[in-house]
Amino acid sequence: MTALLVDDEKHCRDVLSLLLQKYCPQVKLLAACADGPDGVAAIEELHPDLVFLDIEMPGMSGFDLLEACRYTGFDVIFTTAYNEYAIKAIRHNALDYILKPVDKDELILAVAKAQRERAARPASPVGEFVAYLNRQRVGDRIALPTMEGLQILQSEDIFYCESDGGYTHFFLTNGKNVLISKTLGEVENVLENKGFCRVHHGYLINLRYVQRYVRGDGGEVIMANHKSIPVSRNKKQEFLNFLEKI
Repeated sequence: MTALLVDDEKHCRDVLSLLLQKYCPQVKLLAACADGPDGVAAIEELHPDLVFLDIEMPGMSGFDLLEACRYTGFDVIFTTAYNEYAIKAIRHNALDYILKPVDKDELILAVAKAQRERAARPASPVGEFVAYLNRQRVGDRIALPTMEGLQILQSEDIFYCESDGGYTHFFLTNGKNVLISKTLGEVENVLENKGFCRVHHGYLINLRYVQRYVRGDGGEVIMANHKSIPVSRNKKQEFLNFLEKI
């Protein structure tokens, strides 16, 4: 079985390469790539049977890489730090993943599973997974009316929204701040079924980017961009109920 490894962290590439060499001799590693674009190029050129793929990489995520590949005749084992939203998507499509740091026993089991399933089915599930990602993203697009026109975003592009009178600021994962002439209440109506929660009269947050909750009268939320957002007392229980469902 031929394989390819894509991970932006050199230490992770080195460790996984050594583990494969030592514990999975049936796997021939064709290349170890440091970013998504190199990974796409190697997949198109080498047509591996199996790809070990990191999810969170700068510039091009593991999911973006799969969508960029014309060739999808390979199996994939995701290697990732814990990311609940990503893992839900992976499980939904019956793909496999290994949590970092990679454990040799989990690696051995994952490789054996990939071999069995590849022999038993006519086609790789990667194409179906890419179609699933596209379906999710098409239904997840948001059009923001700005002064220049419409800005199209995915809900995952938004850290949180902040009220500014009759306007709303969108704080994005790329560091930008987009201001639109809609109230936060109007924005909430659009985003409430897309993983967002109104935790305060002035804030609507993306639950996928909550890092921790600090207890208090209402408490506060620490987001992935290190922003501290207050939780009002009357919103506290609703917010905690949302977290339990994630």
